[in-house]
Amino acid sequence: MIQVIPSIAIRKGKVVKMRKGDPSSEKTYDENPLDLAKRFEDHGIEVVHLVDLDGAEKGSPVNWHVLEAISGYTDLKIDFTGGISTDGDIAKAYEYGADYITAASVAVTDPELFASWIISYGREKITLGADVVDRNTKELLYRGWLRRTQTTLFDHLDYFYSRGLKYVKSTDVSRDGVLEGPAFDFYQDILTTFPEMCVLASGGVRGVDDIKRLNDMGIFAVIFGKAFYEGILKLSDLEQFLVKKEI
Repeated sequence: MIQVIPSIAIRKGKVVKMRKGDPSSEKTYDENPLDLAKRFEDHGIEVVHLVDLDGAEKGSPVNWHVLEAISGYTDLKIDFTGGISTDGDIAKAYEYGADYITAASVAVTDPELFASWIISYGREKITLGADVVDRNTKELLYRGWLRRTQTTLFDHLDYFYSRGLKYVKSTDVSRDGVLEGPAFDFYQDILTTFPEMCVLASGGVRGVDDIKRLNDMGIFAVIFGKAFYEGILKLSDLEQFLVKKEI
């Protein structure tokens, strides 16, 4: 069963969402990050994707206090991302309560360092963030989606796949925040090329039908945001995906 993971994107301590990664389109939601996280937990969500947008743009995490609060007052597992670029950043993320980290920019600027993290911290704890301009060119974006590299997604994935990478979170940024549906063909291409990769799909989710389709494709997890914040996707809609597994 696909894992459903809400995204909490933070800028200056507030919950925000953009369209296609465009800062000028940013919308702030009247949500306290901790209260929001507690609501997710109350509905059976087990993991949240916490995005430090300030950190992504700066190149080092900023909103440590939000991570610390959610970790301290919930039992949620937290996938923390946004500017992680050193071993010190990872150590601090774990210290403040992250269970996993997702890193993108450092994998572009210093691939050997990121590859070393897969070994040092374990492939279960490290996710590669690999977001593209659009599903056709597959050119990577980094540094909070503000910079572009000519490196293509599949060359990027192949480098880390051969070095033990298990998890990749990938977004077709042209679909992010526009509620037009995920880039299904794009994710199918990744699954076909890297059949043993656990893919976290992000961007474009409109509702339960999209999640069902991703599940049927074999996607490991889906990260959702805009549909929930706009009241289109209800937490009650997700109950079918939140069946507790017996130990």
